[in-house]
Amino acid sequence: MKAPLLIKSIAQVHQAFGLAPPGHPLVSVVGAFDSQRLNDLADTPIVSELYSISLKAGISGTCIYGRNAYDYQNGTLVFIAPGQVVQYSGAEGVANEKESWNLLFHPDLIRRSELGRCIGSYSFFHYEANEALHVSEVEKACLRGIVDKIVAEYSGNIDRHSQELIVSNIKLLLDYCTRYYDRQFYTRTNLNKDIASQFEQLLQRYYQNQVYEKLGLPTVAYCGKEMGISPYYLSDLLKKETGRTASDYIHFFVLERAKNSLLGTQLSVTEVAYNLGFAYPQHFSKLFKAKVGMSPKEYRKLG
Repeated sequence: MKAPLLIKSIAQVHQAFGLAPPGHPLVSVVGAFDSQRLNDLADTPIVSELYSISLKAGISGTCIYGRNAYDYQNGTLVFIAPGQVVQYSGAEGVANEKESWNLLFHPDLIRRSELGRCIGSYSFFHYEANEALHVSEVEKACLRGIVDKIVAEYSGNIDRHSQELIVSNIKLLLDYCTRYYDRQFYTRTNLNKDIASQFEQLLQRYYQNQVYEKLGLPTVAYCGKEMGISPYYLSDLLKKETGRTASDYIHFFVLERAKNSLLGTQLSVTEVAYNLGFAYPQHFSKLFKAKVGMSPKEYRKLG
């Protein structure tokens, strides 16, 4: 494997891909990267300090993002946050310049804005590549219109309103992508139900096989890894299907087991806590009271 290519600035991206100097130091929209240039960087891990939103069209190949590889297709949007690693290989074809675009922006662009404060709520920046967003022709046209407004703002005369309008349009684009991801979740209802069922079964096996003795409480990261999807995507899928995030669902599952143990056995509260994977019984009691509204001892007296 080649040494990683570290991208620290918009200007460096333009230089690395043989593009003209950028029109703005903190934000840029460029077309699809040339397949030959992608192949020049084949098997080179690219680590960027930028946010990236990319719509691919016309070029096929393989992208390795996180732990997974996928074949990127027309109408596929991929979101990459600073610090994540991407590799490309086997790029073929000619980019469709009318449809392909890459929006890149540095965290400094949004740092003092509302978007800077809420950027973490867009969990799709932490999805794996096989959880990418697939958009329709109408959706592509909507997003393209927003991207064109961003380009128009930094390509014209920069004034005191420019940065605010650029950032507002980036937030608008992300909000539309949130809507489109919701649509993608809802149109995959059967898969979502399968995910919820798989998640429930995984938690059951976790305790049946006494995995908690080694790993403690089940975590979202563990469950995502076992199910082959990112923790963020798992949490969002479950939220749409069950109304609970993955973390909330784990707490619900664990506390239901706790209630059964408190009312159906003579185990002490400490023993119940250890049998659930809590390292410290007081943490169990604190969570139980926060979620149930009373302590484990008070709950046991109700039975």
